[in-house]
Amino acid sequence: MTNSLEKKDWKKEVWSYCLLVIGSALFAVGDVMFVNPYHLAPGGVYGLANVFNALWGWKISVAGICMDIPLLIIGTIILGPKFGLKTIISVILIPVFTFIMETTWGYKPLIHDGLFDSAESLTSYLTYMDGDIERYFQPDMFLNTVVAGLIYGVAIGVIFRAGATSGGSDIISMIIHKYTKISLGTLVLIVDSLISLTTLIIGDIRLPIYSIILIFIESKIIDLVVDGMKSYKTMFIVTDELEAVRDYILNDLGRGGTLLVGTGLYQGNERKMIYVTLDRADMVKLKSNLHRLDPKAFVNIMESSEILGYGFKALPKE
Repeated sequence: MTNSLEKKDWKKEVWSYCLLVIGSALFAVGDVMFVNPYHLAPGGVYGLANVFNALWGWKISVAGICMDIPLLIIGTIILGPKFGLKTIISVILIPVFTFIMETTWGYKPLIHDGLFDSAESLTSYLTYMDGDIERYFQPDMFLNTVVAGLIYGVAIGVIFRAGATSGGSDIISMIIHKYTKISLGTLVLIVDSLISLTTLIIGDIRLPIYSIILIFIESKIIDLVVDGMKSYKTMFIVTDELEAVRDYILNDLGRGGTLLVGTGLYQGNERKMIYVTLDRADMVKLKSNLHRLDPKAFVNIMESSEILGYGFKALPKE
């Protein structure tokens, strides 16, 4: 039994490193083919690296790793050894794949409305270097932003599933969080938004707007990749018809729950409340049947972003 579990854990660990490689490679594809040609900066160290590339021609991979490694060292000193081996590998793999993409593909856009050798008669265009030749293309800003957000989201979501992070601006947010009372999520949003605003230096008001749209799409895709398509709801049901509601949850839905006993504030009477977490389909069934089971029931339904434990997602080992 022990050998079987060890073999399963070994396979799971190997798969996590495969995901790390896939995610890092996909991140490089999204950055070089979609983000960089349009001068977007969707937060993070590589958002700044894209701005530096647009302004001074610095290689994205070199600028990225030159910022990532010092941040990793500073973060370790200030926050302690929070960053595991997989995060360190991710910080190395992303610039390696980005360098390969820069060298083989260059900075050519994959999505555009036409390539040109000169900017004559064009009302809207962006430029990129094709070897030593400056080329022009008519941008399709919205479609490119959507595709870039999808690729970035899948890439970072896969890296998260592997048990790593991409480092970068997250470390800055964690350091500020240590010395302030601002939530980590708020800090990440602030830091990434400020990085997106640096695209104004390039001189196009559209760039930070599209960068923020990209961040929004990316965040939604990350949630899908990490948590899956399942959507869970937590229901608190205050009812006088306890047995009827309990029987429906146990027998018709095949789910469990917890009975909580409390006291009503108005009359001081003892009230019984059922606490149950269901997927969206079962929640709809229970909600539609509650009027039949107890027309006077009081129900509070809340979104549950992640459910761990028996019957749901397994608890992490570490």
